[in-house]
Amino acid sequence: MFSRRSFLALGGTAVLGTAGYSAVSVMGARANEATQMTPPEAHAAAGRGDILLVDIRRPDEWVETGVGEFAVPLDLRTDDFIESVRAARRDDAQPVAVICARGVRSARTTVRLVKAGITSIIDVPEGMLGSRAGPGWLARDLPIVSYTL
Repeated sequence: MFSRRSFLALGGTAVLGTAGYSAVSVMGARANEATQMTPPEAHAAAGRGDILLVDIRRPDEWVETGVGEFAVPLDLRTDDFIESVRAARRDDAQPVAVICARGVRSARTTVRLVKAGITSIIDVPEGMLGSRAGPGWLARDLPIVSYTL
């Protein structure tokens, strides 16, 4: 038989576990609202104007590797990042694709953009340098534009 203390501890664990699961499910649902593209797909779509491709890396990273052709460099650390994304869009319906170095920041940023009310978010998880998702923009030999400070 369970003592009262054991029963309460078990019940508390169940409640916390359920709350944790719910929080993860909600975060997962938000993250899953973002679709994914490979760098060649993102490059082609940005070139056609079908999407706004945003390179969210730091300026020193842009200098080091260049910025993908058709991408708009917007440092995600700036206070006005969300406003800058909104201003760069052709209209509120234009999908926004985000790319970083290896896909970690872009995945997090898709959630941030959804929370800010920006819809139609696309993650480019390979990034510029490659990741588990694939070789990346540079290894795929896609065009880049030099960036200087």
